[in-house]
Amino acid sequence: MTITEIPVGWPADETSARAVQEELRTRLVRTEDGPAAGTGHVTGLDVAYDDGRDLVVAAAVVLDARTLEVVEEATAVGRVSFPYVPGLLAFREIPTVLAALDRLTADPGLLVCDGYGIAHPRRFGLASHLGVLTGRPSLGVAKNPFTFTCEQPGPARGDSAPLLADGEEVGRALRTRAGVKPVFVSEGHRISLANACAQTLHLTPRYRLPETTRHADALCRRALKDALAEG
Repeated sequence: MTITEIPVGWPADETSARAVQEELRTRLVRTEDGPAAGTGHVTGLDVAYDDGRDLVVAAAVVLDARTLEVVEEATAVGRVSFPYVPGLLAFREIPTVLAALDRLTADPGLLVCDGYGIAHPRRFGLASHLGVLTGRPSLGVAKNPFTFTCEQPGPARGDSAPLLADGEEVGRALRTRAGVKPVFVSEGHRISLANACAQTLHLTPRYRLPETTRHADALCRRALKDALAEG
């Protein structure tokens, strides 16, 4: 089992991580609409942990955006690279996620994270962080609304309601299945919120969660099981 090394100089405490986060946030691009739904490639990203062995496994699954069929998949195993601090969870995962992305031969296209973009206390969640580091358009689709205010959207597929932080819309609660609880969408980098929602609806033809997330979640769980069996 190959373990991804934590990069030299990687932040080791909350103060240094916040400083990195603030600097990277200045590079965030929120003026682009992003690729049209159903075009190119779209890549789902997810991680699984084994805290007892201090391991994190990342999965990257590339889908054909039109057919939603799997084009390529890759995984990486790493050490947890940062303590658990709300608002700084990206620092625990990013080295291993980047290692998984680096193992792909196909163009990843749009990155879809199981988490948040600008719907974050400092407007720089995992999807934004990865987008800036890779230069790729990115969005976050989360299962829960974190700490933000939100009304329930209407009951039909496609209904949405603003996700608000101090009066600012930082994302939307989006109903991807009629009568099923919504997901929480936010733009990460180089994509508009409207397009992030359109992408999410395209990626959820049958289930509440995007196909990108479903494939990446299943793959990282399998990879973690394999890694633990090897260890």
